Amino acid sequence: MIYRSKAPLRIGLAGGGTDVSPYSDEFGGAILNATVSLYAYATIEPLSENGIILQAADRKEEQRFEWSNELPIDGTLDLAKGVYNRLQKDHGLPLTNFRLTTFVDAPAGSGLGTSSTLVVAILGAFAEMLKLPLGDYDIAHYAYEIERKDLALAGGRQDQYAATFGGVNYMEFFADDKVIVNPLRIRQEYLDELENNLVLYFTSTSRESSQIIKEQQKNVLQKNEKSIEAMHQLKEQSKMMKEALLKGRLHEIGEILDYGFQQKRRMAANISNDKMDEIYEAAKKAGATGGKISGAGGGGFMIFYCPNNTRYQVIETLNRFGGEIKQYQFTKHGLRSWEG
Repeated sequence: MIYRSKAPLRIGLAGGGTDVSPYSDEFGGAILNATVSLYAYATIEPLSENGIILQAADRKEEQRFEWSNELPIDGTLDLAKGVYNRLQKDHGLPLTNFRLTTFVDAPAGSGLGTSSTLVVAILGAFAEMLKLPLGDYDIAHYAYEIERKDLALAGGRQDQYAATFGGVNYMEFFADDKVIVNPLRIRQEYLDELENNLVLYFTSTSRESSQIIKEQQKNVLQKNEKSIEAMHQLKEQSKMMKEALLKGRLHEIGEILDYGFQQKRRMAANISNDKMDEIYEAAKKAGATGGKISGAGGGGFMIFYCPNNTRYQVIETLNRFGGEIKQYQFTKHGLRSWEG
């Protein structure tokens, strides 16, 4: 028997960064995001030979181990090892030899929540194999704890919940790891128009988000008023975006994105850079009314809102910068797992 899972990556539309502690603990955070048809996949195959094989097919990485209660965290395939170690600790996995193979449709550090989504997918495959009675909130919180606490990786909380729940969600974040996921019932024609007008562009660079996030956290701890006020405004932006989508005021989306782009650059250094500013301004001159850097910033994906029929002119302009336009559709489903 083979056990498989897939979980969708996400586009953050508003409120990015307010899901990161200590801001969310002290002030409460709010984010609006939507999952798209780019996925993280995990497959577990039981083996007759002795041992554990971990493979990241997209990164061409592989490690082999004797069966053990704990795998070494050494900088290679640590997300998979982190899931295995935590499940072994909490549930005592059976003496099963297996191969775990993963694949992600976007590179690590691209700003679509790849790492967290991969953790969710791996958890889903193990939960399917072990028949663990875990609900959506359980899996998302489990993934968060593995990444942020067990592996001590800096980051927020939206990605784990987006990957698990799927769809368009307005998420609220509070102290004591409390998260409320509010699925939005947006009319299909509004979603179709948003999908048509929102261009997803990969700058062909990836970045290490943890340093940007650590600076953001430090700014909150040191009571940096400029940074904290920017986060307050981004939280307000998520409410503006929610209202615009629910009421079909799509002509406001670009301006709301642009407002968030300006605020986010005040949160921490290196969220943007000269090259990304140049791309952003060129897209606006070509007809985009706003956009944002996806994820923590510093590189990766950018999105642009291109109303009316401007997407083609914007795409032509973006192609001059050597990146890649990524085709996608919004998805309604989150984590799925099954037996193959």
